[in-house]
Amino acid sequence: MSVWGEVFLGVIALATLVMAIGQVALFVAASRLARRVAGIADVLDRELKPLFAQLNGLVRDASRAATLAAAQVERADRLFADLASRLESTAALVQEAVAAPMRQGSAVMAAFRVAFNILRDVRSGRRRRRPDDEDALFI
Repeated sequence: MSVWGEVFLGVIALATLVMAIGQVALFVAASRLARRVAGIADVLDRELKPLFAQLNGLVRDASRAATLAAAQVERADRLFADLASRLESTAALVQEAVAAPMRQGSAVMAAFRVAFNILRDVRSGRRRRRPDDEDALFI
């Protein structure tokens, strides 16, 4: 072999050695990084589990509160509907209780008026004027 062949062979060997050392260093750095990432994942897991448990409890409580609120709204709706129907029936009963005697009273009053007018006419000697037959035919 020539001198240049040995020089190039030495350069190749040195480059291979540098690449091997670089790969080992890269492997060591990657394993350290993997350990750090695993440690961070463990810390996050330890720290976030209680937070997620609390959030889960809050969501469960909010869901229960929403269910209870919906039930209360339904009860209030039924209560107001029942109240409205009872008020309507009470108003109808009051109106009937007041209107029936008023109708009877107005009928009695009308009867008294007619009787009073008849008595007045009889006492004064006046007769009621009957419409003429021609008045009925008048157009």
